[in-house]
Amino acid sequence: MTAVATEAQSARPQRATPIRRRRKFDPRALGRGLGIVLIVLWCLAPFYWMVVASLRQVDFTFDSTPYPKHVTFDNFRAIFKGNNHFGRALINSIVIGSVVTVLAMIVGVFAAYAIARLHFRGKFAVLGLILAASMFPGVALVTPLFQFFSNLGWLGTYQALIIPDLSFALPLCVYVLSSFFTQMPWELEQAAKVDGASPGQAFRMVILPIAAPGLFTAAILVFLSVWNEYLLASQLSNNDPNVSPVTVAIAGFTGSDPKVVPFTSIMAAGVVVTIPLVIVVLLFQRRIVSGLTAGGVKG
Repeated sequence: MTAVATEAQSARPQRATPIRRRRKFDPRALGRGLGIVLIVLWCLAPFYWMVVASLRQVDFTFDSTPYPKHVTFDNFRAIFKGNNHFGRALINSIVIGSVVTVLAMIVGVFAAYAIARLHFRGKFAVLGLILAASMFPGVALVTPLFQFFSNLGWLGTYQALIIPDLSFALPLCVYVLSSFFTQMPWELEQAAKVDGASPGQAFRMVILPIAAPGLFTAAILVFLSVWNEYLLASQLSNNDPNVSPVTVAIAGFTGSDPKVVPFTSIMAAGVVVTIPLVIVVLLFQRRIVSGLTAGGVKG
């Protein structure tokens, strides 16, 4: 038996040892890598310089050293002191951004679903009008909005800041969600109706859970756009610290000497405002990317 087994094993074809081939040098891959590195450095360089400047002592404001030198954290403590009202401005930005995001999502979800699912005349014209509303430059709207809210006595109020931001956030929300709803399979909603669900129940129990990535993406984009808005807020807030967002508060920073611009404090405030947004994007980047790409492929 042993001899037979040995002959059988020797009769089997031996597997050839795989030859490892060296990868050829690809100049295109190297070029793509260098391009990505340059883009990342170009995008992060302003933020890096802002962090470095925020850590400098006031006496070394204009030092051009490209790394932290004469480090101090007094700038971060100073922005919450004095007459800058930075803490209140942070609360105002959170309130305005949250309200605009919630209202834009409530209205945008139903509008996007109607545009994507319902068949009616002029559907594409409605979508075009919604997108056209976001194309008006903010500079052209400052004067009429200022006059309108001044006549109503709303200057320096939350509603004067929320309503214009909502008008710019809604087109973005509708556009993102309509493209997402369009690519969702009809069969899921029809199957829910066959099982006895009403149109409202099918929308609430089937469509919304599946559309969660798109909803999350739209909400993040709307909140970021409102958080960074400055032009309209600088005029419609009427320099009232009780409603002014952080963008307006930072632009009005004053130091101990009114003739000297507190650059280091402004940089410290910029870091405080930017870091939470960076953390949110890093934590939820997968949801954001999946929401942006989920409606791009028909499956």
